[in-house]
Amino acid sequence: MKLVYFSWIRERLDIAEEEAELPANVTTLGDLLSWQKSRGEEFATVFAHEKVVRVALNQEHADDPATSLAGVTEAAFFPPMTGG
Repeated sequence: MKLVYFSWIRERLDIAEEEAELPANVTTLGDLLSWQKSRGEEFATVFAHEKVVRVALNQEHADDPATSLAGVTEAAFFPPMTGG
């Protein structure tokens, strides 16, 4: 799966995007967020407060942890947006 990072998330992780082989037990958005936290200290810090990180799966906003990853080829992680 292609993982894309934006804004302060990209800066903190020092990664713009990556291809990742997800473990077989990562089948939902909630699983993906938990797995991200387990990938090391920087990931744990960035993903510590899941409500602060927004996710788009195949370029569609997703916020239900039960959302299936079946057929998902890209997950993008970004902070909340503010308008102005």
